[in-house]
Amino acid sequence: MRPEPESQKRRKALRRGALAEYRAALCILLKGYRIVAFRYRTKLGEIDIIARKGNLVACVEVKARGSLEDSVFAVSDFAQRRIRAASDLWLGKQRDCATLSIRYDIIAVIPRRWPIHLPDAF
Repeated sequence: MRPEPESQKRRKALRRGALAEYRAALCILLKGYRIVAFRYRTKLGEIDIIARKGNLVACVEVKARGSLEDSVFAVSDFAQRRIRAASDLWLGKQRDCATLSIRYDIIAVIPRRWPIHLPDAF
């Protein structure tokens, strides 16, 4: 059996990541949040999901890994800084930004399990 070309591996990884993001979005919707941005990209960073429940804004990083620990450790300090920077840009564009509280969550998507939501993860 021949090894997979890199482009095919990359496509599979992107497809797996997109599916994980949709599963995470469903998880957070069922908890009563409203998704206000999905795959929010800026020059400073990216946020997988921005969800809102009242005046609480949750910036959610989605990680599809084999375990909860692997998912949490996959969000490096550098990634956290980029997410915070992107959230500052998003928040600055909101008319009611003075009344909003912001929180940074992780949703771990583990094979054959319901996604695990970790509020205030960083």
